[in-house]
Amino acid sequence: MKNEEKISQAKAKLLVEYPYFGTLASKIALEINDDIESFKSDGKKIEYREEYLADLELSEIEFILANGAMHKALAHENRKGNRSGWLWQMATDIAINDMLIENGLEMPYGAEYRKRFAGMYAEEIYAELKDDILRDDEELEYEADDAEDVEQNQKEKTKEQLQEEILQEQLQGEEAIALLEQKFQSGEIPESIERFFDISHFGKIDWRNELRDTIDRYYRDDYTLIPPSKKLLYQGIYLPSNISNTFKLVIAIDSSGSIDEELLNEFLNEVNFLMEHLQNYQIDLLICDDKIHSHKTFYSGEILDVQIIGNGGTDFRPVFEFVEQNIDEVKLLLYFTDLDGIFPKNTPTYEVKWITTREKTPSFGQIILLN
Repeated sequence: MKNEEKISQAKAKLLVEYPYFGTLASKIALEINDDIESFKSDGKKIEYREEYLADLELSEIEFILANGAMHKALAHENRKGNRSGWLWQMATDIAINDMLIENGLEMPYGAEYRKRFAGMYAEEIYAELKDDILRDDEELEYEADDAEDVEQNQKEKTKEQLQEEILQEQLQGEEAIALLEQKFQSGEIPESIERFFDISHFGKIDWRNELRDTIDRYYRDDYTLIPPSKKLLYQGIYLPSNISNTFKLVIAIDSSGSIDEELLNEFLNEVNFLMEHLQNYQIDLLICDDKIHSHKTFYSGEILDVQIIGNGGTDFRPVFEFVEQNIDEVKLLLYFTDLDGIFPKNTPTYEVKWITTREKTPSFGQIILLN
């Protein structure tokens, strides 16, 4: 089998078996370089010796592709700084290859790997390799890049070239992170990838999306038989008419002194944005701390504007009492608060979403956590 065919098959196989590595690898270029012994990657392309690749199994070529993909995603070449080029390449290779082995990929001969560096970052590995060389623990010659040469190389690049390199690095990093979060949601995240990327925020629901989903769920066109649809009435067939009823939404704002007004404005701006896409709605806006300070009704096309009145303690009961006595057919209440207040004893018949920055369990309803 020709090398081109092997590479094509290895790419397809990697995409199926390791979707994250495969997706990144599908966009990386490969070039023949018979002046090297095996393969190398600078984050922009993978270079390989033809005879070397011809001797490898498809699974081993998968490893090489994944290695190049990770160099590209991590922009290791741009992070080199004044470090020795060949030693930095070795350190980054070892860090990446250790992670690939943990994921079950088959490492080919010629790949850099040392078990004692398992779980370490490239910067840590580089420092230890440098110390090893200076102590003559290994028969390697340390040739550090001259800082002046590196500085001169940077000066020779135009401002536009440097800006383009930085932009490309940012785009590659953003693409790698976006893809990783997508694979996280589908359960296809690689082992030990957190060594290279911060994934602590993955899996958290964006409050804007959750707010949109909540409103979408309660805003719908209702069907009624009075009056019936006239489309098939002449045949004696009674079908429901599609009549868009007014969607009633109640928003309550806790006006106690502990409320973050910047977050409140973000929340209201998001509500205004969502309402631009809806028709026939009515929003009753209540301002309350331990008592109702204001009530204003907004209709389709009107923009929510709020004047905070209060700064007292927090008591949620007046809002629910007001809704029960004055507003009919409520399906959803959004309550912006820090959840530090007195709850009603009885659970309302409509859904309540607490818009809050605190991970606290309310007496009823669910929270949408602002982060």
